[in-house]
Amino acid sequence: MWPTKDKTELLGPLRKIELYEMGWNLKDGLRECLVAAAPYGGPIALLKGHYRRSPSARPQLEIYSSSGLPLASFPWKSGVVKQLGWTVSDDLLCVQEDGTVLVYDLWGGFKRHFSMGNEVSQSQVLETKIFHSPYGTGVAILTGALRFTLATNIDDIKLRRLPEVPGLQEAPSCWAVLTQDRQSKVLVANGSQLFILDNTACTPVTPPGLSPQASSIVHMCVSFSYKYLALLTDSGHVWMGTSNLKEKLSEVDTKIKTPPKQMAWCRRPKSQQPSAVVMWDGLLIVVGECKETIQYHLDDDSVLVPELDGVRIISGTHHELLQEVPGACEEIFKIASMAPGALLLEAHKEYEKESQKADEYLREIKEQSLLSEAVRQCVEAAGHEHEPETQKTLLRAASFGKCFLSNFPPEQFVSMCRDLRVLNAVRDYTVGIPLTHTQFKQMTVQVLIDRLVYRKLYPLAIEVCRYLKTPEYQGVSRVLKHWACYKVQQKEESDEVIAKAVSVKLADAAGISYSEIATKAYESGRTELAIKLLEFEPRSGEQVPLLLKMKKSPLALSKAIESGDTDLVYTVVMYLKNELNRGDFFMMLRNQPVALSLYKQRLEARVALLQSAVDEYYKAKNDFSAKTTEDEMRLLRFQRKLEEEKDEQLVGFSLQDTMTTLLSVGLHKHAEQLYKDFRVPDKRFWWLKLKALAEKEDWEELEKFGKTKKSPIGYLPFVEVCIKHHNKYEAKKYVSKVTPEQKVKAHLAVGDMEGAAEAAIERRNESEISTVLSRCSATTDHLLMERLNRAKATAVKK
Repeated sequence: MWPTKDKTELLGPLRKIELYEMGWNLKDGLRECLVAAAPYGGPIALLKGHYRRSPSARPQLEIYSSSGLPLASFPWKSGVVKQLGWTVSDDLLCVQEDGTVLVYDLWGGFKRHFSMGNEVSQSQVLETKIFHSPYGTGVAILTGALRFTLATNIDDIKLRRLPEVPGLQEAPSCWAVLTQDRQSKVLVANGSQLFILDNTACTPVTPPGLSPQASSIVHMCVSFSYKYLALLTDSGHVWMGTSNLKEKLSEVDTKIKTPPKQMAWCRRPKSQQPSAVVMWDGLLIVVGECKETIQYHLDDDSVLVPELDGVRIISGTHHELLQEVPGACEEIFKIASMAPGALLLEAHKEYEKESQKADEYLREIKEQSLLSEAVRQCVEAAGHEHEPETQKTLLRAASFGKCFLSNFPPEQFVSMCRDLRVLNAVRDYTVGIPLTHTQFKQMTVQVLIDRLVYRKLYPLAIEVCRYLKTPEYQGVSRVLKHWACYKVQQKEESDEVIAKAVSVKLADAAGISYSEIATKAYESGRTELAIKLLEFEPRSGEQVPLLLKMKKSPLALSKAIESGDTDLVYTVVMYLKNELNRGDFFMMLRNQPVALSLYKQRLEARVALLQSAVDEYYKAKNDFSAKTTEDEMRLLRFQRKLEEEKDEQLVGFSLQDTMTTLLSVGLHKHAEQLYKDFRVPDKRFWWLKLKALAEKEDWEELEKFGKTKKSPIGYLPFVEVCIKHHNKYEAKKYVSKVTPEQKVKAHLAVGDMEGAAEAAIERRNESEISTVLSRCSATTDHLLMERLNRAKATAVKK
């Protein structure tokens, strides 16, 4: 008999496990709420009063844990919400009617917002779906214009407007988002017709073996893995098959023809049995491979939450998990089972009673050489059970069986014991993360620790890290860093108290950067606390950047000098040189003799290098007496440049400065030699020489330079630099060399509207045509505008 303790109810091949009695107190249940629950036992968001739409009462947005404990609550003061949903990192998305998406954290704190585009804003949101893909969290929207807009990853918004659905005159009866071949698509039902929309096409598809009685598809759902699809028709038939619509798995008649409230897949990973759940008001029907259905009556308004290995059912009073009975559990607990695991469990029970039957059961298992299999079944079944007592019973039976095996590897048993201890801790009512073992393994330990940290459950997160022996930098140290960053944002305690608490707590933690914690304190407006925390940072290189950011320049320079790192000192000096005026800069250097001495050394090194470069240049000519007047003038200008720099202010050495100086005084050959000797990237050298020649307005030399070899930076920079120096004549020389992608920009730069139009039309690029159109004058470019508009219309069609 199944050890339920009234927590598990068997429904044929399925079982329904009560996870929690909900801690919330909802007067009207979920009746007037817009509900969104995150997968993997995540939080639940309710927008109460959403369907009431009373002008006098604002809706209330509330966030709860899966056990119904409140996390956040605030009145909704923004626009009309069409959909709520959770991201992969447990942030709440609120999609408004105007296409604006607001993002909140788990505690109701506003993080940011983004728009789904002007078209969505103008035609309004009709329906929306929030989905998870390999790229992150996505948003799909059906607009009032009956067009679909898709964003696959909200952290890197790239809006895609999908093709039109032919013959669609009103909102489709149903639609869903599919992820296939790392691409997100939309499956749309228009009556009995099905279409798949991707980036480029709208493709009609036909489910194989769909009941001919159906005249319309009224509901659809995709499995958690996006591999399977279920369709409900107006005749009450549920068709189940693969999401690529190439294979039919089953079709069942529910005998109910009214549209349901919700539909979800209920299939374990690697299961061979198709199974879907359909929910109407007060009724839940499970359909599978056989023609019979399983019915379950619901007392309250409920919401289905698809999971990796089942479906969660949330009502106003209870939270339950509906799933297929795992194979190992079925083998062990089914009536009169003779499976090895079942016999081992009975043997252990008899052993505890000190009965000789234990020996009989063990002998029977051994005779079939199935004792290892029996132990494996008990361990696996323990992982699928939610009741700790049942888990212990199965693990004790497995441990009992291991005693009679000489070479059974202990890793599986030990790992399961650890996993279950962690799972039981996070399933606790006060934590409210009802993960199954299958979900836990898919989620990984790192993600679970992130979830605990996000919920500010730092002690539990640390215990989990220690118990699972997570590497320090991934586990305890990382959790403590998050705790410290949270601690320094608290306003109730003084800087001294917080700094001491952080230093004591983090004293033995490895690899923690105090500068990151100090940065968080500074961002929270606690500059003095940030300075105190930086005292604990052993690496000066980590202290200095934040001190400079906080405008604590003298302290930053002192810390850099204390470190003994000359490069760090010089970095601070150069930063101060750019930030301070000349007087303040030299006053600060005079108060820091070490920094001043180092700065002078760098200056002398640069001057020496530049002078050496000049000497080498003239030595290469092998005849100083034969120098031309032009060479003498170049040398004179070069020496003056050095003198000006030395008198004006101290300057630091850099290869770029050296090359720029050589180029600016016309010593191109030596600049090129430096470029070769120091292996300066081609693009960097070409940029430096291009700018230097343009600033000198040496257009003849610039033209020769452009012809030496193919430019690694292209020829658009040649056009732009000539225009910048008001020489359109020279700029036009380089337009023909520009790549096709940059032709339009080049022609526009020199004011050649005809050329720009030709280039845009030839490339059939709608964006480029629009750019040229925006630069045309209605009075002088009338014929050209007509031609461009015709080309744009053709480009849009294609």
